[in-house]
Amino acid sequence: MRFAFTASDRYLGIIEAFVDAGWTPVKLFTLPSDDSRVFPVSATINFAVQRGIPIQMSPIKSEDLKGLSVYNCDALVVASYSFKIPDWTPFLKYAINFHPSPLPVGRGPYPMIRAIKEKWSKWGVTCHKLAPAFDSGDILTVEEFRLADTDTHDILDIKIQMANKRLAAKVAQNFYQLWENSEPQPQSEFWHLWSEKDKTLDFNCQVDELLRIFNAFGVHEVIANVNGYRVKVRQLLGWSEPHQNNPGQVVHTFNNILVVAARDGYIALTEWTSEGLVTSS
Repeated sequence: MRFAFTASDRYLGIIEAFVDAGWTPVKLFTLPSDDSRVFPVSATINFAVQRGIPIQMSPIKSEDLKGLSVYNCDALVVASYSFKIPDWTPFLKYAINFHPSPLPVGRGPYPMIRAIKEKWSKWGVTCHKLAPAFDSGDILTVEEFRLADTDTHDILDIKIQMANKRLAAKVAQNFYQLWENSEPQPQSEFWHLWSEKDKTLDFNCQVDELLRIFNAFGVHEVIANVNGYRVKVRQLLGWSEPHQNNPGQVVHTFNNILVVAARDGYIALTEWTSEGLVTSS
């Protein structure tokens, strides 16, 4: 099978599984990232360069899908892509997407944060047919795994990467059967992307809730308002302890560490950067 693909480094293992199963990659569609720490693409680009695969860094348009006929392309494999892909049916035999949730649960652009915040005990990844509505296509198969109460966003991210490799190997080796036996999805809730409010720490909350928010966002970081300044928090610690301080009050500093009172304890901001004075909206 000859296939074009989209990918970022986080999901490159999917594409490698297809190549290992004998599929032939013919073109890469990817996009430069504003934050290479969160959405790196360098390994994906190197993967294509080493194999002489053409690379397109602009959003996919209908003429791009039509142009895949030059490569005798059969399929499009989508493994991380930020833009809506046009109707592929006039140009390709197959198109599939790998989604980081056990569909129909978790339709939407980034369901992992809500999975951690809501303490789901089981999660998974899904391969489905690419459809006009996001994440709504018929399901080929799902790979599920357990989540622990202590799992964070970054742990879930790694579990998803590993599960995607297993799922991709299964799909690549049994593609025609899975495609023909795919099952329609029932109606389900669409999980929208988070808002600024969702990732802002409210020190009137209990420590456990603040830690849950931080753990849910992981590498995406959270926001805190400290002494009238907006700070982006990369790392923090927290513990419960009775006190008489006002929530939000800075009670201790050491080097770059700020210890802030919460309702029932303290949050220590250990890695953070100031983004200036808080502005009223």
